[in-house]
Amino acid sequence: MTQTEPAVHDAAEFMDRRTFPARMQSLLHRYPWISPALVLLIAVFTLSFFNQYFATPNNLSLIAQQVAVVGSIAVGQTIIILTAGIDLSCGAIAVFASMVMAKTAFENHVPGWIAFILGLVVGTAAGGFNGYLITKVKLPPFIVTLGTFNIFTALTLLYATGRTVRDTEVDPFLLKLGSIFSIGTFHITVGVLVMLLMYAAVAFVLRYTAWGRHVYATGGDIEAARLAGIQVNRVLMSVYMVAGFIFAITAWVLIGRVNAASPNSGIDLNLDSITAVVIGGTSLFGGRGTVVGSLLGALIVGVFRNGLTLAGLDVYYQTLAVGLLIIFAVSVDQWIRRSKS
Repeated sequence: MTQTEPAVHDAAEFMDRRTFPARMQSLLHRYPWISPALVLLIAVFTLSFFNQYFATPNNLSLIAQQVAVVGSIAVGQTIIILTAGIDLSCGAIAVFASMVMAKTAFENHVPGWIAFILGLVVGTAAGGFNGYLITKVKLPPFIVTLGTFNIFTALTLLYATGRTVRDTEVDPFLLKLGSIFSIGTFHITVGVLVMLLMYAAVAFVLRYTAWGRHVYATGGDIEAARLAGIQVNRVLMSVYMVAGFIFAITAWVLIGRVNAASPNSGIDLNLDSITAVVIGGTSLFGGRGTVVGSLLGALIVGVFRNGLTLAGLDVYYQTLAVGLLIIFAVSVDQWIRRSKS
């Protein structure tokens, strides 16, 4: 005991002498949502000086409504990127599911809730198709989802025959998430609440269930996870199916947001969702990140675009700002990873 206790004391004392950058690296590695939270707070504080209407409840509620679709897609994108994968077909799956829901209800005269369930099945099957090609055929996620992005886009156009299902034709059940309710002077849609519920549910599952721990383990080191007895192919398959299910729910949010079902909506949802996830602190190399960070990332993009618009800057500067944010987020991720290597 007399020999081991000083050694433990010396180790603890040594750890306490870490430099401030080393402590920051360790903190950000453990809590990756801290950096996007700080960026969001600084952005809101700074942009409020450029326009007096920016920080008003009406404008903040508008930002929340604007990020509802991208934020919902980012939930599914996050769990995929946590496994060191990526899904370029997420937006195409959501749009395809939205057209299935709206057109089935309109043309076949079935209740909206039945059409919604059919859309959930289609979205989950689409995610399962991606998962099958990745786990069984052993194709890289980037290549698989790049191909299925085109496949689902083509299926959407063929199924919709290029026609939008207008608001007067969409079943009322499918428009429910576009309903607005007020909390004082703050006005949000039901779709925003559904998005927040998805974040809460997925955050709970990732943190407190064995499946969540297996997702992180698979993304952190797939070979080590396999040696530990985790059935990594089953985990990956389930991740892509769950993501497809989430994309289908997003289709419902999308219909409520645009008040219609169009085959041409959500063109950039794949890139926007990846942007939100990366800015939110989730590592593209897998194994580190939180869905809360992705929500913050989506809000950051929404805040920057809204604030710069109110400040009178051209849309090109908004795109430039988002690009710089992505580079900054990836640079921070690389810095954190170097501290753990």
